[in-house]
Amino acid sequence: MSLPLSDDARIQAEAAAFRKLVAHLQRRTDVQNIDVMNLAGFCRNCLAKWLVAGAAETGSELDPDAARTAVYGMPYGEWKSTHQARATTEQLARFEETKPLHAKH
Repeated sequence: MSLPLSDDARIQAEAAAFRKLVAHLQRRTDVQNIDVMNLAGFCRNCLAKWLVAGAAETGSELDPDAARTAVYGMPYGEWKSTHQARATTEQLARFEETKPLHAKH
């Protein structure tokens, strides 16, 4: 169901909500991607891939690294080395269990 707004207002509202989601995930560096993926079926990397796909839908090209940097708030490699913990056996098992529910790109 679409929002009861004009196309421009809807696009602006959706963009604002997306920016707030990204800002929230940038602040929550304690939340691991695998945990978000296991609970919600998507993660920061999915958001970056959706940005690339969304740009392509509008006829624009967006570099995947630039999209990841926008989502993570820093280069992906820096985020990984600074904030990403090694996944536990339990997290990896849950990841495999929930794989059929994960986002498609």
